[in-house]
Amino acid sequence: MTFWKTFWASLLASIASGLVVTGIFFAILSAMIAGFNGMFESKTLVVEDHTVLHMTLDTEIGDYSYAQFDPASFSLRKQFGVSDILRGLKIAAEDRKIEGIFINCASVPAGMASLKEIRDGLLSFKSSGKFIVAYSENMDNKAYYLSSVADKVYVFPSGMLEFLGLGAELTFVKGALEMLDVEMQVIRGSNNKFKSAVEPLIAEEMSEANREQTTKYVNALWSVMLDEIAKSRNVKVERLNEIADSVFIRKSGDAVKYKMADAVMYYDQVLDELKSKAGTKEGDDLELLSFETYCAKKIRKENNLAKLSDENLAVIFAEGEIVDGYGAVGEIGGTSLSEQIREAREDDDIKAVVLRINSPGGSALASDVIWREVILTKKEKPFVVSMGDVAASGGYYIACAADKIFAQPNTITGSIGVFGIIPYTGDMFKNKLGITFDRVQTNKHSIISLNKRLDEEELAIVQGEVDAIYDDFISKVAKGRGMGKADVDSIGQGRVWAGLDAKEIGLVDEFGGLNDAISFAAEKAGISDSAVSIRYYPEDDNSKLLEFLEAIDEAEEADAMLQSDLERRFMDIWSYVRSLSRSSRIQARMPYLVWVE
Repeated sequence: MTFWKTFWASLLASIASGLVVTGIFFAILSAMIAGFNGMFESKTLVVEDHTVLHMTLDTEIGDYSYAQFDPASFSLRKQFGVSDILRGLKIAAEDRKIEGIFINCASVPAGMASLKEIRDGLLSFKSSGKFIVAYSENMDNKAYYLSSVADKVYVFPSGMLEFLGLGAELTFVKGALEMLDVEMQVIRGSNNKFKSAVEPLIAEEMSEANREQTTKYVNALWSVMLDEIAKSRNVKVERLNEIADSVFIRKSGDAVKYKMADAVMYYDQVLDELKSKAGTKEGDDLELLSFETYCAKKIRKENNLAKLSDENLAVIFAEGEIVDGYGAVGEIGGTSLSEQIREAREDDDIKAVVLRINSPGGSALASDVIWREVILTKKEKPFVVSMGDVAASGGYYIACAADKIFAQPNTITGSIGVFGIIPYTGDMFKNKLGITFDRVQTNKHSIISLNKRLDEEELAIVQGEVDAIYDDFISKVAKGRGMGKADVDSIGQGRVWAGLDAKEIGLVDEFGGLNDAISFAAEKAGISDSAVSIRYYPEDDNSKLLEFLEAIDEAEEADAMLQSDLERRFMDIWSYVRSLSRSSRIQARMPYLVWVE
């Protein structure tokens, strides 16, 4: 008894101390941000004549921009939104002081569909008659895919250009769980053979069904990438595959030989080229302006002007894992997203709603709560879905009732399936820590504990619950998509599809990005393009903090923007395991521990 009193007292003291330290930190941080906000209030962005925008895209890219302190890592998290990138490109195309864009990316921390959407935005920018030049000492697959849109692609003499194809690597943690004496009790929908989100916990390699679906969607992603590179570089797809298979590009200079780049240059030579293209006067320095800074300040000004008019269309971002309740930044809370959809529905000034989904799914319960709000809103005003990198499982659940679904050919979607996970930790506590458990109960199933294995009857009950949720899932998809229930089941069973195939089988309606969805929703609501005024959800305005962080980046010239692959994968695994421990029992989640590179 004395031990536990001392233990809890020490624990509470530690928590209290941590809260005090955290409070002091936030107070200091708030004061700093307030000071910098004052600076930004008085400092107006000045864009000089003959300016070139410098696009590095070295910040994590998601659907919307935010900057927030993350207590878990005790660091500031920053995300640059695709929506803001597209808005920035549109503003720049109409800005007479902007002559062109300099793409300077070694690696782009974005999903495949996001990359395509940004690339399409760059194509629109080019159609305004302005130039795009791309250059980097090193380029990976994603960076080259984006850079290939440029009028000219220059490479560093001794640099690297990675062009080897795409691959998906899955991480399996079964062995680690066995070493810890943790047993994962997994219950999938009875015919959900493709529902592979649970495989990392119970297997050491892919099942044949998972290998089949992963091979198909990775090939579809590669196909989209090759088609667009082929058009931009005037090289046949077959030749590009030959270049990748034969590893013809072993240093960046080889790219010139195979027509994937235009010339070998050093950075100073590229700057001279940009001066010439921008019309910089002899003896003057090149006016090179950060694209991120330009977006943050121009969009802030645009948002302030938009507040002066009545907003008539809502764009709601649903990004991250779907969780019960309100969720945190980077998560979709069933309660919080439902409230946002409800607010847009009940606002008479909002004539249509666009839901932008970028989610691998999560809680089946939260997904159902959100689905109900979609149904209610659809009855009153046009409701359109735009899919980002992934809108699968629970992410598809909340999309299926929309009037129209837009996706990219390389969006990952589908994964219509359900599973439940109940860990058994009794052996771990006994064998590793010497802790055992005992219990009394009034009824047979009074205690469902992580320290007691489910018996056959309990497993059957959970299996029935999972099957019922799956049946409800395919019924709702069938109704929303105007399909037969058996047809939905045949393309469901937890199977993941690339957008290229999803359109053929009826899971999406049209290829297109966020702007296409907005245009369609406005048209359905009878709003002309020139009269569209958008209210974005979440409504928090982070532009000042984003500008502050951008200023720090520029001042310090930080050279460690991206985590190493090992760090990133470790954090992904840790986040996955941690999310399972606080999720509801039944999940509609896709196998998102997949790295496609």
